[in-house]
Amino acid sequence: MGLKAILSKIFAAFVNRDVNKIRKNAVKLQQKTFRVLLAQAKNTSFGTDHKFADIKTYEDFKKQVPIRDYEQLSPYIKRVVEGEADVMWPGKPTYLTKTSGTTSGVKYIPISKESMPEHIKAARNALLNYIHETGKADFVDGKMIFLQGSPILSEKGGIQTGRLSGIVAHHVPAYLQKNRMPSYEVNCIEDWEEKVDAIVKETRNEDMRLISGIPPWCQMYFDRLSAVSGGKKIKDIFPNFKLYVYGGVNFEPYRSRMEESIGFGIDTIETYPASEGFIAFQDSQQEKGLLLLADSGMFYEFVPTDEYFNETPTRLSLAEVELDKNYALIMNTNAGLWGYSIGDTVKFVSKNPYKIVVSGRIKHYISAFGEHVIGEEVEHALMTVAKQEGIDIVEFTVAPQVTAEGEQLPYHEWFIEFGVAPRDITAFALKVDKALQAKNIYYFDLIDGNILQPLIIRNLKKDTFINYMRSQGKLGGQNKVPRLANDRKIADGLKEYIH
Repeated sequence: MGLKAILSKIFAAFVNRDVNKIRKNAVKLQQKTFRVLLAQAKNTSFGTDHKFADIKTYEDFKKQVPIRDYEQLSPYIKRVVEGEADVMWPGKPTYLTKTSGTTSGVKYIPISKESMPEHIKAARNALLNYIHETGKADFVDGKMIFLQGSPILSEKGGIQTGRLSGIVAHHVPAYLQKNRMPSYEVNCIEDWEEKVDAIVKETRNEDMRLISGIPPWCQMYFDRLSAVSGGKKIKDIFPNFKLYVYGGVNFEPYRSRMEESIGFGIDTIETYPASEGFIAFQDSQQEKGLLLLADSGMFYEFVPTDEYFNETPTRLSLAEVELDKNYALIMNTNAGLWGYSIGDTVKFVSKNPYKIVVSGRIKHYISAFGEHVIGEEVEHALMTVAKQEGIDIVEFTVAPQVTAEGEQLPYHEWFIEFGVAPRDITAFALKVDKALQAKNIYYFDLIDGNILQPLIIRNLKKDTFINYMRSQGKLGGQNKVPRLANDRKIADGLKEYIH
């Protein structure tokens, strides 16, 4: 064990104290955060408009500050982007993160001098917590690869602007700089395929021990690495590779294929970083869920998903949540987002400590017939049956087919790229349909009542989703294929790839 590994174990013990404070005092920490945020922002334009100085309780806050999504909050954000100070948070943001929007096109999310360190601290603590729990620290003595966006920043209203992963690249601690890959020059390559090829060339002979990135793009890296290495498994190319860190999507649909590429079942750390803040990380290799970070300059609210589109939905603080119930996550942050609907849905799997799983996106659902099927349900149905049947799933997405041909009933249309396909796709589809009925009673009722016919699977050609994302200009980086949609936009774009 090298010096860095030894020192990291000592540092991890100190960090564990902070993590334990979050585990044991989350509600109190949230109450403190609430008070601090309001005090700091009361003299901003937003604070004045919403009478922050008069707010004494969370009930007051809910009356004064409505829930808004990006489009609804955009009049304030536009002023920030144009360079105006003291709009939503004191001063100007240190950065603007650029993300893909919906009706608004590109979205700009502020990062303040107070919020930026929390992103870095959370990522660091996720690794150190793993070291403290497992005693495994050897990975810090070798190379670490981070598959991320370009660190090249532009300027908007005098504020440095870029993708979150590119911004974070400028804040990697000095003690990790010599270990991290790819090089700055390679990281700056904008074309994803060219970038992956350059990363393969630069890293294939290195002592890679930790790899971090979104699963589908990491799998693309593994595939190309194996191809130039004569078909070797990743464990034979990187014999000391021991830890995979990911976030942004559910790993389970990718796990079997990725572990097949690696050659063994690797340790993983799931993280929940967003442009709005680093929300949670996996704090145990033994327990389910991600530890909600209650002391990171963010005050969370939770809206039951079945009330989200109501005019006055129920808004809950952390102290009021229930287990195993889906909530839309609402953020109030030390970068100046207030009553902000991040678009994600979460579910608490523990309240001692407070742990969540990300269950989907509030706008990524299917309810063309009143079924309100969410991402968690389709993933569970597909992956449960696939595991039982020994079927390998590369990627998939689901959409409603309302106007079926002839006298057919409407149905859910599943577009799946298989690694290992079922011999009988119709039989496989029926099993997945039964699994989905078991997860969603409304879907069961629609099938049982002959309103819908069972789902239909479209078998897609190899590399369909890579080619589709390329055609949309969204290959690589933080881009993800939505697992389900209530419209046909993606589904219609995939028709040409059906076997």
